[in-house]
Amino acid sequence: MVGEVTAPLLAAIPADAAVPTEGLAGWALSLMDRLGGVGAGIAIALENFFPPLPSEVILPLAGFAASLGSFTLFGALFWTTLGSLAGALGLYAAGRGVGPDRIRRIVDRLPLVDVADLDRTTAWFERHGSKAVFFGRMVPLFRSLISIPAGVTRMPAWRFVLFTTAGSLVWNTIFVLAGYGLGANWARVEPYASVFQNIVIAAVVLFLGYAIVKRVRKRRAQSDAS
Repeated sequence: MVGEVTAPLLAAIPADAAVPTEGLAGWALSLMDRLGGVGAGIAIALENFFPPLPSEVILPLAGFAASLGSFTLFGALFWTTLGSLAGALGLYAAGRGVGPDRIRRIVDRLPLVDVADLDRTTAWFERHGSKAVFFGRMVPLFRSLISIPAGVTRMPAWRFVLFTTAGSLVWNTIFVLAGYGLGANWARVEPYASVFQNIVIAAVVLFLGYAIVKRVRKRRAQSDAS
């Protein structure tokens, strides 16, 4: 069975291994100890709804657990990818529930945002949505958020499932294999992932700041002209 626990995880950890048993890592470790690969999948599914649960910690930890024989490497990849898809489908369903008409009404009431901007964004997503979902699953922070516009724009469910699964599998494989190979040193993956995430967040903040400044200047120019 894919999720079968073949050895108690906590008991299999070497005594001299510096593995945290408290905080987020401890919680994920305990979940995997009780439920095996299914626990890793649940943790990753929850990461979609609670970004403070970083996959960059959970996935290498799942690889480490697999290296101890608590469950198979295939099980780690299978359940974490299934968890990624399950969480993403929840947000996708929320986006579909909101729908484009309600989003337009909400945007129309927001300051510094034009409905025309929403229309352009929607048109872009309709043209490039598959690529956005696939690559978005590999970008921290956007991994979860990308599912919402996919739902709002009514991306076909089969296409969303296909590209979400493919993108998640690539991302999950990288970190699960890293944790599997590093063993008790799995935590070495996190600093590199944190640096990458900070760069992405900074780039997004700068982009949004530029967009807001540009919008304010445009509004002022229109006001002065009138």
